[in-house]
Amino acid sequence: MWGNKKLDKFILGTLFVVGIGLLPLALRKRPIKDWLLVFLWNAATNGIIDNFVVTYNTVKYPTRLLPKVFKINILFDFLLYPTMTMFYNQFTEKDNKPLTIFLKLLCFTIPMILIELWAERNTGLIKFKRSWKWYHSFISLNVKSLVTRLWIGLVRKMEEKQKMVQ
Repeated sequence: MWGNKKLDKFILGTLFVVGIGLLPLALRKRPIKDWLLVFLWNAATNGIIDNFVVTYNTVKYPTRLLPKVFKINILFDFLLYPTMTMFYNQFTEKDNKPLTIFLKLLCFTIPMILIELWAERNTGLIKFKRSWKWYHSFISLNVKSLVTRLWIGLVRKMEEKQKMVQ
């Protein structure tokens, strides 16, 4: 049953619809500019990182959107993960304690890793190659999400300083 191309494409289509449906929810909270920056930063860096991972034959996406154009998982890289990152940044926007920020991050990354593990074992959507393990993905998602949160925090601080100067 699993690994069936038709079912894999159905899963991709469903995830695409869910991702598109979540975008307006993620963009409802102000300031929209910050969330768009988070989304675009995350999507751009995801594409670059995933391109390296795929090029070095560490992870493979046998069934993916636009397979003749991209070898990376554009659905996850450019829609699902950036949207999740917007929600995470909104959820932790007012938090200052590193432990609180990290624990809230786990609420997002643990379910993503569990879904990735399920998909790797039961579908043709993702296949780990060589020495790639689930914990590489887990660490990568956590570090990447924290770097994105730090980045938008720095952008906000620079914007505040600029407003004070004017």
